Amino acid sequence: MFIKRIAAISAAAVMCLAMGSCGDDSSSSSADSKTESKAVSGSQADSGDNSDTEGLYVSKYDTQQEMSDESAWDLVAKMRVGWNLGNTFDATGGDGTIAAETSWGNPKTTKEMIDLVSQSGFNVLRLPVSWGTHMDENYNVDPAWMARVHEVVDYAIDNDMFVILNTHHEEWYFPTNEDKDQDIEQLTALWKQIAEEFKNYDERLIFEGVNEPRLRGTSKEWTGGDSESREVVNAYAKAFYDTVRASGGNNDKRSLMITGYAASSSKNCLQQIVLPNYDDDHLIVSVHAYLPYSFALDTKGTDQFDAAKDAASIDTLFTDLDEIFLSQHIPVIVGEFGCMNKMNDEERVECVTYYLSVAEQYGVPCIWWDNGAFVGDGENFGLLDRELIPEWKFQSIIDAIMATAK
Repeated sequence: MFIKRIAAISAAAVMCLAMGSCGDDSSSSSADSKTESKAVSGSQADSGDNSDTEGLYVSKYDTQQEMSDESAWDLVAKMRVGWNLGNTFDATGGDGTIAAETSWGNPKTTKEMIDLVSQSGFNVLRLPVSWGTHMDENYNVDPAWMARVHEVVDYAIDNDMFVILNTHHEEWYFPTNEDKDQDIEQLTALWKQIAEEFKNYDERLIFEGVNEPRLRGTSKEWTGGDSESREVVNAYAKAFYDTVRASGGNNDKRSLMITGYAASSSKNCLQQIVLPNYDDDHLIVSVHAYLPYSFALDTKGTDQFDAAKDAASIDTLFTDLDEIFLSQHIPVIVGEFGCMNKMNDEERVECVTYYLSVAEQYGVPCIWWDNGAFVGDGENFGLLDRELIPEWKFQSIIDAIMATAK
């Protein structure tokens, strides 16, 4: 598969308190799992790709659905709490085939998994997807990959869930002026295809342009970048916005999530987010926040949540979001949050209860990052045991989430 460029930059990544990680902890295990596609989608790239699509998934939502004109603010108000299908479609293994879905060690996604997530009370599914390893030299997405993503989107739509579909772990965008034009060319080509594919869906389907765009592998990666990189990230958002809005169907009023540099929760990065169109009331700001950092994300940090001192970082996050966005009637979604397993279930229950109680006061839905990892020395954010018959591995945390999210 075509790779536009490989950035061979070796520098220590600095992780700061206000920044989160999107569970970028791929497993080295590979799976030779053949996905049973029932088939694809309607869209092909404009290049006239004639790939054989026989047998690919065909959605029952291919005809245009009735679309609500309610604002993103009102739409977000209907969201209770969400769950990320992490380390799955965002995996970058599998030699660019649909086997990538299982290449980081998680099993093939089933409707039973998504049914359980919905039945447990989550009404938002965030579906992280890596596309770059499934695109050819002309930026055409592999029809089989598009079809399989489409099938899983429908698992959630069938459950009347909101679905957030994004681009994730993309190694081809690097926010510098030098790379900007080529990045935008590929980003535009990609979103033109995704937008065409899903243009008939109603307001329950939300697009998120990019995930944690940052200066990967540099000393600035997790420390807020610089003025140039933040401006380029805003240019990505504008290209994403213009492409989707021009794509027809229901996309003229679909809610779109706009991400700042690294999806950072630092106030400096949040303040420098520029929305593509401030008159468009179908825009949502995306932010990631694993807080408090030492407890929630640092593998070498504490396993104790001390509300007396740890609550401050959570409080600050939401007061900043209120000051910069919410007070201006701009909705926000915390697209990734969570606290990793350190064999400290009671402490995690206390943390998630506090976090979501504050989020609820501000009307900000939060989406747990579940990467399917439970043990070891990595970022173990797994809640759902996806093997065989899916079940929650930490029921006390699920109970706390549901008791707190309104």
